Amino acid sequence: MTPDPLNFAGMTLDTPRLMGVVNVTPDSFSDGGDFLDPQAAIDHGRKLVDDGAHILDIGGESTRPGSKPITLDEECARILPVIAGLSDLGVPISVDTRHADVMRRAIDAGATIVNDVTALTGDPESVGVCAEAGVDVVLMHMQGTPETMQDNPTYEDAALDIVDYMRERLDVLNAAGIGPNKICIDPGIGFGKTLDHNLRILSAVDAFHELGVPLLLGVSRKSFITKIDRDVPAKERVAGSIAAAIAGWDRGVQLFRVHDVAETRQALAVWQAIEEAEEL
Repeated sequence: MTPDPLNFAGMTLDTPRLMGVVNVTPDSFSDGGDFLDPQAAIDHGRKLVDDGAHILDIGGESTRPGSKPITLDEECARILPVIAGLSDLGVPISVDTRHADVMRRAIDAGATIVNDVTALTGDPESVGVCAEAGVDVVLMHMQGTPETMQDNPTYEDAALDIVDYMRERLDVLNAAGIGPNKICIDPGIGFGKTLDHNLRILSAVDAFHELGVPLLLGVSRKSFITKIDRDVPAKERVAGSIAAAIAGWDRGVQLFRVHDVAETRQALAVWQAIEEAEEL
């Protein structure tokens, strides 16, 4: 018997779900400065939903390699107007932050998902804030901090080490009252990983299914693509991003955090149609 598909944020995951990226920052690696103006970010979020995004992920602090932290007030000033301006679209709004106070204020503004690059370890109050609010959470793995994560990342086995780490995080959240039905995990491609680590994780991402929670993959426009093919600007890495997403879907990943929603949606739809035709 085929198991029932998992759910996350009120959605069944029997078809690929896309989390559209809205970076309200001056310095994100891919689109820093493009949507720093709140209205530009709101307009972009609306376009991503029109293109097929199922979730919008709003972030105000860059966590690219070597990035420096900003103040909480500055982060909130960037994202809160955007969250409020997109809260009427009928799709879940995710706040991409590692700070508990920003989480609180974003939830008050309309966010229903917390996406934390530190897997709720970066701020001692984060787990409590999410548990009390009853929001869904995305736990991402990062070795080190954005400032240091690419200095010398080391693993025995990148995929299995992160599975073990996520198992421990799930136990911590469950003890706090956040059950697996509220959690999605992201192995954190590019966050404290070499090219070999990234490729090992992507090739063995189905190992994460033993944890029993949905998987989110964030490979969009990341620099590992240039280490495989050739060095091109972030916005010219769409094809490589889509290739990695399809490999993830083929291995059971259900959600994809992407900049290029329309292109990714189309590619996954065609791949899925071909696979389903083979089953007739």
